[in-house]
Amino acid sequence: VPEDQADKLLLASWGLPKVVLEKYHRLGVVQMFEWQAECLMLGRVLEGKNLVYSAPTSAGKTLVAELLILKRVLETRKKALLILPFVSVAKEKKCYLQ
Repeated sequence: VPEDQADKLLLASWGLPKVVLEKYHRLGVVQMFEWQAECLMLGRVLEGKNLVYSAPTSAGKTLVAELLILKRVLETRKKALLILPFVSVAKEKKCYLQ
């Protein structure tokens, strides 16, 4: 992330509603890793263009997907489909995202 865009690491700089930020803050998530912010700033991904990214297990891939989904749903008022690989993960995310 360029030095002049270091604020993009903070979740609060992405235009998310206060209630969403508070939920992330309660979970200890206040800022992203540089690679996560870079994913969100690539091309026109925030406008709905495709993004393919890869990272090791537990590196934070889900946060990127969640932020993209949340921003698009809130901005377009359309529904989103989140496909997860396991029932246990799906149940966890269902409770988390509600």
